[in-house]
Amino acid sequence: MGSKEEIKIDDDFILIRFQNDTEEVTTFERPVTMGLIQFHFGLKGGAKFIFNKGNYTLDLKEEKCLLFYNPVKELPLNVQIEPKSWLITILVSIKKFHGLFTDDAEHIPFLSQENKDRKYYDESDISPSMAIVLNQMFHYNLNPSIKNLYYKGKGYELLSLFFNRNDDPNAEQCPFLIDEENVLKIKKAKEIIIANMAEPPSLEELANQVGLTLKKLKMGFKQIYGDTVYGFLFDYKMDYARQLLDSGSYNVNEVGLKIGYSTGSHFIAAFKKKFATTPKKYLMSLQANT
Repeated sequence: MGSKEEIKIDDDFILIRFQNDTEEVTTFERPVTMGLIQFHFGLKGGAKFIFNKGNYTLDLKEEKCLLFYNPVKELPLNVQIEPKSWLITILVSIKKFHGLFTDDAEHIPFLSQENKDRKYYDESDISPSMAIVLNQMFHYNLNPSIKNLYYKGKGYELLSLFFNRNDDPNAEQCPFLIDEENVLKIKKAKEIIIANMAEPPSLEELANQVGLTLKKLKMGFKQIYGDTVYGFLFDYKMDYARQLLDSGSYNVNEVGLKIGYSTGSHFIAAFKKKFATTPKKYLMSLQANT
C-alpha cells in the first residue's frame, strides 16, 4: 500500500517517509518555506521532483540522494513517486543546520562562506552505512511509544553520514558492506524469501542460492535490513496479510494459507503477536469504519 508519514524531529527539522508499494505512480505536494534545505534519499525505485509548474524536473534514482537549497526562492515539494518505491525526505532550516556543525567544518562545501547565500544543488550516491539507516527506517519494529525518538536519532544519524562519506564510519566495522557484489547478493536473498514467503528456503539453502557463506548472509542481512532473515520475513508476511485483509477479497483462513500458515490458529497467533489483535477483530474494525 502507498503511504506517507511526516515526523517532526525537532524545531525546523522534519522527516517525511514515503512508501509506495502500489503498482501506480503516486503524487505528493507540500509547501516548503524559504530557507529550508531539502535532502531526498532514494532507497528503492525512483521519483521525479517537479518545479515551476512542470517546466523543470529532476529525477531521484535508486540509491541516490539529492540536496536542494535556494535562499531567495521557495521550492515547494511536488514529487511523483514511482511504483514500488521508497524514499526519505528531510527538511531542515539553514539556521538549524548550521547549528549542527562546528565552526571549522570547512570540508563541507555547503557550509563554506562562498556558498553561504547561494542556491545549492548536489546529487550523490547513498553509502552503505546510509543504506543501513534508511532500511531501518522502513523496517521499524520497536514499541510504537518510542517511534518518534527512534526516528529522531535516525534523522540526525543520516545527516551525519551524508556529510561523512569520504570516511565511512562503518567501513572498518563492517568491511563486508564495502563490497557492492555482496550487497547485491543480500538484496537478492531478500527477493527470494519474499517471492517464496509461503515456503521459504532454509538459511543454508538461501546462502547457497545467492553464493554467500551462512555467516556472511546472516551478518550482511542484519546490517542492511536491521533484522534477521526470518525476523524480516515475519514482519513482511504480517504486513502483506494486513493488506490482503484490507482488500476485502479474502477471509482469514485464505490469507493464512497465502502466506504459508497451514492452520488458522498459527496464523491468528502470529497476527496477534504483530498487531496486538486477531485478524477477525481487525476485519471487524475495518467494517465498522466503512
